[in-house]
Amino acid sequence: MIRFLVYLVIAIALYWFATTVQLGKHTLVGHVRAIWHTEEVRDFKDGVKERARPAVDRLERGLHEATGSEHKTAEAPQ
Repeated sequence: MIRFLVYLVIAIALYWFATTVQLGKHTLVGHVRAIWHTEEVRDFKDGVKERARPAVDRLERGLHEATGSEHKTAEAPQ
């Protein structure tokens, strides 16, 4: 029980730090948000989606075969 309380206090302290303490112009959360919305990260996310699509399709096909439902492939966003 004490270990849980210690971890809870640490988690709350980290949350407080990440959302309130300024590190330059932004908080830690603000920096992560700013990085996440850069063009390079968008290109990275699109590349991951493109490369993962065949694996997702195989997984969906396997799930549909296992459950006996009809397989409908999702169209990739244009």
